[in-house]
Amino acid sequence: MTQKIKVAVIGCGSIAKHRHIPEYAENPYVELVAFCDPVIERAEAYAKQYNGKAYRDYSEMLQKEDIDAVSICAPNVHHGPATIAAAKAKVHVLCEKPMAISLEEATEMIQAADENGVNLMIGHNQRLMPPHVKAKEILQSGSLGNVITFRSAFSHGGPETWAADGEESWFFRKEEAFIGALGDLGVHKIDLVMWLLEEGIVEVSSMMGRFQKEGDVEDNALILAKTESGKIGTFTVSWTHSPGEDNSTILYCENGILKIGTDIEYPVIVEYKNGDVAKYKVGGIATNEEGGQTKSHVIDAFIDSIRSNERPIITGNDGKQAIKVVLAALEAAEQKKTITI
Repeated sequence: MTQKIKVAVIGCGSIAKHRHIPEYAENPYVELVAFCDPVIERAEAYAKQYNGKAYRDYSEMLQKEDIDAVSICAPNVHHGPATIAAAKAKVHVLCEKPMAISLEEATEMIQAADENGVNLMIGHNQRLMPPHVKAKEILQSGSLGNVITFRSAFSHGGPETWAADGEESWFFRKEEAFIGALGDLGVHKIDLVMWLLEEGIVEVSSMMGRFQKEGDVEDNALILAKTESGKIGTFTVSWTHSPGEDNSTILYCENGILKIGTDIEYPVIVEYKNGDVAKYKVGGIATNEEGGQTKSHVIDAFIDSIRSNERPIITGNDGKQAIKVVLAALEAAEQKKTITI
């Protein structure tokens, strides 16, 4: 494909502002043609900046505009309907996480993309961050042997520090978000760990609660998980972690410990059982803090998949597997029991 890929963005809030729109603008193979947001002023501002069109309603946009691809950055409850509508319009889709609000919806999204011959990619950007890429390379080298246990955390002060509407954000409303910190942060780490270990999660227990934030979704959650091969570990997520952030993963292996995101200067540290220590400067992990939004690489990977007519590196099925764990964790917390996935 030599001509530019015409891209539209549905939802012009913070994730579009800080990641999708600027990264599309930097990609030489992309032309930004349309922007959609119910707060029309947001869409109009980007339309003016990039010489595109502004819309309140994505259905109208899909009908009127000649679009090759779309990013869906709207509240979670719109991910499924917007993806399906775009796929039926023969438009490639990059959908933010969490992919869907149910397994049925995730399945419908995948089917719509398959039936209409378009790519569906999910924005699990943690996989593409340099420290995580390096960590997987180390694991695949075999130097650490098998992973035995793990713990992964994603915690910060809350989406009001990041979202376009601050404390009035949709993140805090179940009718729009479907889920709180677990969907905002936990789904990232669930996908990351399954990708690093190259196996799924088959059993979960969990606890969650709302301690500080207004709204009707959880602001903290903890999951105890077991993988297909029997590895066990925890996921801890929080919107009340202040000051600073925790975006770390530690894998305890047969021959040592692999630490990711525990040290600012050396984002990847390997402590071998024999006493050797290897430290790697490989670029940072993106954060919500000032200056912490490093390039996600997701947009470039999505555009590359369209240009090469190949399957995206983070597929709809990948997104569905992460949602499956999230839903099981919700059920486990509600029923106060371990759930087999």
